[in-house]
Amino acid sequence: MRRHRNVKIVATLGPASSTYEMIRALFEAGADVFRLNMSHGVHEDIAKRHEIIRQVEKDLGRPIGILADLQGPKLRVGVFANGSEELVEGAAFRMDLSTAPGDAKRVNLPHPEIFAALEPGTSLLVNDGKIRLHVNACGKDFADCTVTVGGTISNRKGVNVPDVVLPVAALSEKDRGDLEFACELGVDWLALSFVQRPEDVIEARTLAKGRAAILSKIEKPAAVKAYDAILQVSDGIMVARGDLGVELPVTSVPPIQKRLVRGARAAAKPVIVATQMLESMIESPVPTRAEVSDVATAIYEGADAIMLSAESAAGKYPIEAVTTMNNVAMSVEKDPTYRSVIEASRQVRRESVADGIVAAAREIAEATNIKAICCFSQTGTTASLVARERPHVAILALTPLLSTARRLALTWGTHCVITPPQDRFKGAVLAAVGAARADGFATEEDQIVVTAGVPFNVKGTTNILRVAPCDERLISRVDPE
Repeated sequence: MRRHRNVKIVATLGPASSTYEMIRALFEAGADVFRLNMSHGVHEDIAKRHEIIRQVEKDLGRPIGILADLQGPKLRVGVFANGSEELVEGAAFRMDLSTAPGDAKRVNLPHPEIFAALEPGTSLLVNDGKIRLHVNACGKDFADCTVTVGGTISNRKGVNVPDVVLPVAALSEKDRGDLEFACELGVDWLALSFVQRPEDVIEARTLAKGRAAILSKIEKPAAVKAYDAILQVSDGIMVARGDLGVELPVTSVPPIQKRLVRGARAAAKPVIVATQMLESMIESPVPTRAEVSDVATAIYEGADAIMLSAESAAGKYPIEAVTTMNNVAMSVEKDPTYRSVIEASRQVRRESVADGIVAAAREIAEATNIKAICCFSQTGTTASLVARERPHVAILALTPLLSTARRLALTWGTHCVITPPQDRFKGAVLAAVGAARADGFATEEDQIVVTAGVPFNVKGTTNILRVAPCDERLISRVDPE
């Protein structure tokens, strides 16, 4: 099964998309990676969805990526005697460690770490920023505030603290259990929520022990400030615009999105743009024009992947949502403006032999009638470097490792093919030609570019490039055994 677009689609699974029939239909409609949200559903449900995905993968013969999204620390207020209260702008309101039920003047905030980090003048946001509090005075067990934006506050609503770096680990006890469970299942990616510092990512990587790649969700102001350091220790990035838009002015999110996408692309690491991309399709079979433009913008920016959340997990029209994303992507990528925008945003990197090889492969493909760039890769690094170049021809990532192919399902433009291990370059060329022809990327009259590392099966040895005909007889004449 060949995709006729380069950007990848991530679809979240949930109550609306838990059967074999639905998950297969979502993949056939265009989903490349499935997201398992660890915030919802018990381990038994998650394991069943994972099993179905792997069965679909086996039945269709195409590698499918699985992303487990960890919940992260959830900061919430306590409960109210009446269930809820109305906070009026200008009124005084206290948060404290007392476990007594709340009222219109105070409520429990069972997080001493928040009080330890607060300072007068900082803000507390409740219920996704719908209620805003200004901290006037605070101590180790209280914060006296003024309501600057009022509204209804009710039991266990979430709290955001945008102005300070909280002394809270990105992994809660629940997350640690979920991480181990997901790794044992065999997921390909772990998404780490509420990252604030690179140490958060390093901790998750240590626990994962190489069993899954680590993707950092950028959704805190502290993460935006520390982005370069976080990117360096991450395998991928998610631009989680929901919480970013709560903790930062919503007008700042678009430029931040562009900067994060460009940074990840320059580092040759996949980046997902997520949250509210087709939100109206939770209830409607067609999106709004603004949503289509939002999806298109992420594609024009060069994002590796775009993501559906509730649209595919709990919405009424999950297949239509995936189909819409697929169609928007194909429309954008056919636009001549898309190619000019992508090429203008390319950041030249010439720091290694591999960088030079993949840049040369792209330049040769652009200057001649090359049909595909075929790269052999053990870890996926070479394929990721080729994808960073955003070539106008197909990228065939050939690997003997199913785990590598699954992880590359998130990377822009990569069509992954499982091949037997190679020990001679001629065998690699013949395997590349066979894959390009079998999957409809080239005919025997065409040529492809093949990149590989010699000796084979050694990480980081990309050092050879060959323009090869897709006629095996010509290869045998030029390269006799």
